Amino acid sequence: MATRILLADDDLVIRRSMLALLTRWGYDLTVVSRGDEAWEVLKRGDSPRLALLDWLMPGLDGPTVCRLVRTLSAVPYTYMILLTARNRPEDMISGLRAGADDYLTKPFNAYELKARLQSGERILELQSHLIAARDALKEEAARDPLTGLWNHGASLAILKNELERGDRQATPLTVTMADLDHFKCVNDTRGHLAGDEVLREVARRLKASVRTYDSVGRYGGEEFLVVSPGCDGSAGLTQAERLRQVVAADPVEFGDASIPVTISLGLATSVTGTMASVEQLLGAADEALYRAKLSGRNRLDVASLVP
Repeated sequence: MATRILLADDDLVIRRSMLALLTRWGYDLTVVSRGDEAWEVLKRGDSPRLALLDWLMPGLDGPTVCRLVRTLSAVPYTYMILLTARNRPEDMISGLRAGADDYLTKPFNAYELKARLQSGERILELQSHLIAARDALKEEAARDPLTGLWNHGASLAILKNELERGDRQATPLTVTMADLDHFKCVNDTRGHLAGDEVLREVARRLKASVRTYDSVGRYGGEEFLVVSPGCDGSAGLTQAERLRQVVAADPVEFGDASIPVTISLGLATSVTGTMASVEQLLGAADEALYRAKLSGRNRLDVASLVP
């Protein structure tokens, strides 16, 4: 995919020659003739990440555009090269202090321009790799290492965000707490490796049985938390029963053992147009789960709607 470049220069002859040159090198050009037009392009989220900016332009000059761009979020980064006939050291320093990454004096050598653009591309590629690595670490930190589900902290953050969004949009939200039945017995009789496999398989079944925009987390131990935005009490009940059935449908295979598994579930739904707290929803769902356990397990219980 061709690298996108913004070219901003008010000289028609330079714009045409640069357009021909950069197009021949395989770049995808956006061309403007004013500094304020360059700023309008660069402040968009989908703007080119490489920019060639003339120093003197109508509307805004190049250094001012650089300063404005640097007030934006640093991600994704925009690599900016100032083009100017000014060749005094103090001009170069002024341009770099304004936020430019490089400085090229006119008239410039085409091969020097190409080399500087390639240097900018390498820096942007390095930044992309660093961002990807950072995001991967953040994702890893938010995941339960055994099951791959969201961990306790991430589950609470998701619930808080979805609850706030539901309040803004006046839509319901259902929270389902699910707990494996007699899990201690699995660990005691089959060993912890078997218990780990049961947790992984139950996590997989739960994840495969919810909507793509629902979230499933390992809330702690053998307890799971399902957050279902836009899901009212009736839909939540249908989903919870589906989860109960899919977990109980088949035993978990571990070595030569077939381990039967069931879950108990407690549901709580926020009332549309009102703002329940995270603590209220979780408390109501936990009480419903407790009642399901007392009633014999492998069943679900529904809390009253939470205002």
